Amino acid sequence: MSTTTTEPGVKTEAEATAAFADRIMEATLGWMDLMAVHLGSQLGWYAELSRADGLTADELAERTHADARYAREWLEQQSASGILRADEDADPAARRFRLAPGVAEVLLDRGSLSYLEPLARMAAASGTQIDALLDAYRTGGGVSWEQLGRHAREAQADMNRPWFDDLPDLFAAIDRLDAVLRRPDARIADLGFGGGWSSIALARAYPQLRVVGLDIDEASVEAARQNAAGAGVADRVEFLLCDAALVAEYGPFDAVFAFECLHDMPHPVEVLSAARGAVSDDGMVVIMDEATEERFAANASDLERLLYGFSLFVCLPDGRSHTPSAGTGTVMRPSTLRGYARSAGWSDVEVLVPEFGLWRFYEIV
Repeated sequence: MSTTTTEPGVKTEAEATAAFADRIMEATLGWMDLMAVHLGSQLGWYAELSRADGLTADELAERTHADARYAREWLEQQSASGILRADEDADPAARRFRLAPGVAEVLLDRGSLSYLEPLARMAAASGTQIDALLDAYRTGGGVSWEQLGRHAREAQADMNRPWFDDLPDLFAAIDRLDAVLRRPDARIADLGFGGGWSSIALARAYPQLRVVGLDIDEASVEAARQNAAGAGVADRVEFLLCDAALVAEYGPFDAVFAFECLHDMPHPVEVLSAARGAVSDDGMVVIMDEATEERFAANASDLERLLYGFSLFVCLPDGRSHTPSAGTGTVMRPSTLRGYARSAGWSDVEVLVPEFGLWRFYEIV
């Protein structure tokens, strides 16, 4: 009779197989929840539930001009997943559903730092482009923001907005940066501005500040202009449909910012070189990018896993949709940024803020 022994804490092959099978099942359930969140968000069902103390499927469907049978299935799935609460013992037709505690802020409060509904939109947008992504992985091509479409574009802007609203408070605590932004008639450049919320937040906080934004996505430029007009800062914030590598043509600037976009750009060295020519001698170039670990490691943190996920389905394919491309991807480690900066003629990179949500702030020096 033979026995198989393993070291303490080390799984047998059967145990490892069972554990990985459980992981795939959990991931599948998570994907289903995420896609159901996207359905409920786009159909206005969470918003309607938040306005009522319980709704039946028929009531929800009537209020949102939707189909009652689909509404019932969605409501039951959401309750099975713990996202909704339900009157379990009621007749199915009379069963009332309501949001579980904590759900409203995460899925509906666009001003909250806990607002994560955009993750469902981004996942759905990437899923619609799976054939294009497969082709890109085979050929070395890419999938652009334009291809990913409205849901991805708006999800990115909405996800970042609550954090960008906090930029003034963050910068006020950095004396040198705050002083630059408070200069009389100060001008800054905002590269890759997306929905424009970073520019808008800074313009609101610094009444004398003038902002020039550059972005190559036409739909984002139009949305940002509308957002600036709605915020009452369009007279001091100008959004241009323009490559960030041309920023020096619009200078000089007291500061040049790139908020969570440099890793997407196909030509980061050229952009950093242009920023060097665009900023005044006593100005600053500040990069906000992902707060990655210093180096790669297997079995990494949830943040690293999230960043690699974004890189697989959004950032790396977008960066490679232009040629030539550096192909940076979302996981731009400090050493990579330092290499880009030195190639662009700068001396080094210094960390201004080690952690700000998912991000880190660097100064290029």
